[in-house]
Amino acid sequence: MLPLESVPNFSEGRDQATIDAVGDALGAHARVLDVHSDADHNRSVYTLVGSEGELGDALVAGVAAAVERIDLREHDGAHPCIGAADVVPIVPLRPEDMERARAAAVSIGARIGELGLPVFLYAPPERGPAFYRRGGRSELERRLAAGELAPDFGPSELHEAAGGVILGARSPLIAFNVNLRGPVSVARAVAAVVRERGGGFPGVRALGLDLPRAGLVQVSMNVEDWEAAALHDIVDRIAAEAESRGAEVVGSELVGLMPAGAAAAAAGAMLRIEGFDAARVLELRLLDQ
Repeated sequence: MLPLESVPNFSEGRDQATIDAVGDALGAHARVLDVHSDADHNRSVYTLVGSEGELGDALVAGVAAAVERIDLREHDGAHPCIGAADVVPIVPLRPEDMERARAAAVSIGARIGELGLPVFLYAPPERGPAFYRRGGRSELERRLAAGELAPDFGPSELHEAAGGVILGARSPLIAFNVNLRGPVSVARAVAAVVRERGGGFPGVRALGLDLPRAGLVQVSMNVEDWEAAALHDIVDRIAAEAESRGAEVVGSELVGLMPAGAAAAAAGAMLRIEGFDAARVLELRLLDQ
């Protein structure tokens, strides 16, 4: 049986001791494949794999470490968040394991709720993380107090220092950012053009963010269907839109890991190999044997 993946996002990207403490807590129970920290976002994204039990133990330990060390009352960062352990996706590595991932999300959510945090089970695309982050923590507190929302597990109010947790099962996606030199207004305008909601690429969620530490601005994206929206096409569109507004692309950034098929598709397009896909990659073909 294949493991499940989790890609928890914690609201700390500057204090290395806290980043390491959360990583150690996760890694004591499951295999941590990658850690991506960003000081401007003030956020760290961990990629780990394991069985349902291993992921449950790892995530409960990681969230507990975050509650101990992260105080959102002192937090600032470009990326919107509502919790110290802001979003905790459970991801099946193959489509037929989605029900396993959903069941694991419910079980893990109940355990995290026992730590004294409200847990909101999200169900993309209608109720994705953005549904809960809209307006920030203060707006989420208002919605809870007004009875417009209720957590699925844990207390009915946000934790004073650690907020709440958005948790759910989702398909694999690619977290991908493109950095620009120019004003943040351009990043926001370009994000509006490329995101699905604005008539852009299918399955693309995009924000325009300021990165003051880097001296850049960013189109920050989740590409939820990389087969429908190829990364190289998205980058080309962003470059053209930025240039038309007097800005330029200075680089791109992968947050966490990406499916091999997406990398193969981009390589084939750049090399102009007709019909190139993951089946033409030697190592991936061997894994299928």
